[in-house]
Amino acid sequence: MTPELTVLILAVLLHLGLMVGYSIKANTELGPRYPLSPRDKTPPQISTLLGRLQRAMNNSFEGLILFAPVALVVGLTGQTTALTTALAWIFLAARILYIPAYLQGWVPWRSYVWSVSFFAILALAIAALI
Repeated sequence: MTPELTVLILAVLLHLGLMVGYSIKANTELGPRYPLSPRDKTPPQISTLLGRLQRAMNNSFEGLILFAPVALVVGLTGQTTALTTALAWIFLAARILYIPAYLQGWVPWRSYVWSVSFFAILALAIAALI
């Protein structure tokens, strides 16, 4: 497996961990009734931490949607280089750092960390075209 595909799998596992963490916190905070419902009613008030966890999880999904096709193209077409490998690992490191940055409200550092992951994807996409 190429390094880019390995990082992709690790990024998926990171996202799944966020989903589990969010689900546990939501069930603990709200009780099982609302999370298990079809959620047709107005959502209950949630804590700042749960809101941040939810937004971090959603942002993780958005980043994964952009990273996955680029990592697949690089990995499956044999375009792996030292640069593409480094960019993939930079993306993952930034995504890992983004979680505590968001949960702890690190302003403006959270945005800087997000920018690192974004530009890693952009550079990886450009590298795939070259």
